[in-house]
Amino acid sequence: MKVILKQDIKGVGKKDQVINTADGYARNFLFPKNLAIPADTGNMNNLKAKNASVAYRKGEDLKEAKELAEKMKKITIKIAVKTGENGKLFGGVTSKEIAETLKKDFNIEVDKKKVLLAETIKVAGTTNVDIKLNEGVTATVKVMIIPKI
Repeated sequence: MKVILKQDIKGVGKKDQVINTADGYARNFLFPKNLAIPADTGNMNNLKAKNASVAYRKGEDLKEAKELAEKMKKITIKIAVKTGENGKLFGGVTSKEIAETLKKDFNIEVDKKKVLLAETIKVAGTTNVDIKLNEGVTATVKVMIIPKI
């Protein structure tokens, strides 16, 4: 019997996947627990429409991310930080501070986990920082650390 899974089931399949299963397993386990629905014509059409909608939404998100990446290439973030001698910072500039500055100065909201910073910036100067916007789309932003006197 062909069924459409409504959620992930370990060892069986993933959500929205069409699988072949034994009739008894489907009728006695999957259907009563609301884990699957029969793969009839109506349900298959609904699944196709849902998959098309998801694909369209992903395409739109990818397009927006690419536009934002082009916009972010021109951005230089300036952060003023107290420094000691030789231009070394007290502490460092973290991905959280970069994300907050982007939001405050340029009204671009980015999750701090998406700012790809191997370690905190500890020296004054200009550094290129990558920001992951979407799957396969990464923007590079210049971060200028300015010594505060």
